[in-house]
Amino acid sequence: MSEEPVGPTNPKAPATGHDLSAGLKSRILSGFPALASRNFRLYFIGQIVSMIGTWLQMVAQGWLVLEMTGSAYWVGVAAACSTIPTLFLSLIGGVVVDRYPRKAILLWTQSLSMGLAFILGIFTLTHSVTIPVILVLAFLLGCIGAVATPAIQAFLSELVDRSQLHSAVALNASIFNASRVIGPAIAGLMISWIGTGGAFMANGLSYVAVIVALLAISTAPAPSRVVNEHPFQSIRDGVGYTWRHPILRTIVLYVAAVSIFGWSFMAMLPVVAKQTFGLGASGMGTLFSEFGLGSLTATFFVSMSNSRIPAPKMVVGGILTFTLALLAFTFATAVPLALAFLFVSGLGMLSAFATMTATVQRLVEDRYRGRVMSIYLMVLMGLMPVGNFMVGILSDRFGTALAIRFGTAVTLAATLVLVSSKKRITDAWEAFQAGSTP
Repeated sequence: MSEEPVGPTNPKAPATGHDLSAGLKSRILSGFPALASRNFRLYFIGQIVSMIGTWLQMVAQGWLVLEMTGSAYWVGVAAACSTIPTLFLSLIGGVVVDRYPRKAILLWTQSLSMGLAFILGIFTLTHSVTIPVILVLAFLLGCIGAVATPAIQAFLSELVDRSQLHSAVALNASIFNASRVIGPAIAGLMISWIGTGGAFMANGLSYVAVIVALLAISTAPAPSRVVNEHPFQSIRDGVGYTWRHPILRTIVLYVAAVSIFGWSFMAMLPVVAKQTFGLGASGMGTLFSEFGLGSLTATFFVSMSNSRIPAPKMVVGGILTFTLALLAFTFATAVPLALAFLFVSGLGMLSAFATMTATVQRLVEDRYRGRVMSIYLMVLMGLMPVGNFMVGILSDRFGTALAIRFGTAVTLAATLVLVSSKKRITDAWEAFQAGSTP
């Protein structure tokens, strides 16, 4: 009797460690194609460390302001100062991103952000920090972010092939949300152990990871870009391109509404933790982390779906899930139930936003990428201060729960308008593709 061959030709043969490793790698790359790129892997590792540090600072800043003032209003103001520059400077940032090497822009912006984190840490550790100091440094950090954020989004297209871009966008969102899970939890413990100043210093150190990763990334030379055009003309061209494109225009308008009325609840989580549930710093970190855990789950789902689920269904379903879960959160009286609703709301919100960001990245021409992403991020992040101011004022006058419910109601109304406009958007898109004016 002859022996059966042993090896890959024999399906009955036991799998070797190498086979199992290869099979696992194949499944990972099938679900997350962007990880096949060495450059993206380097970026992924460096950025997630840096973003954990960023969340340390965001949570510690909110807690510090609340302890110094005891006011939900000032917590909202501090949060607004870090995002309001996006509203005024993002368009200029987009022009910069479309003119100069994106890797160099990121190296400069990350280095400057590191310096600001150390300055805030020193002020806090020496007990000389004041509310004006916090607001000024938050504003300066927002100015840097107005250039860095569109640069990061545009840089993704240089790290991966076009076929991997959907996965790269989703995984880039997962960086933000994985850090949202880990950062606040660490921040809560760190604030309890060594104070808010230690959290700010840790954020400064975290920038070393992304700077090292950027230095190790090697990309092809960027195509030549026109740099002699007047900046205001470049801005007009980018705005005009976005407005003429029916799908980009719809996404931008919809994101503007959700940014103001949907995202603003995040600024009130320190208030909810302390005043509604009687939680300390670590408990506050848990609230942030639970929303982030749901968001992280969503971004992995979006990456693995790889556009198999139609984008409109993903966006509408995600926002409906977010609004209903967040509304339920405002009625929760027990912490475990509140955490469950935050998880579901994070799942819905990021399912929608990762899909919209990926859609924008796929549709835009590369020569407009920086400007279009700056417009998209301007309404996504730059309008958040409006929502932060609004929710802070409403919370002081009518209570935090009612303020959040108002925002979710407006977000739900915007979603219903989006659903009712589906046919008009589809017709405009077909006209745009045919070369006619929508």
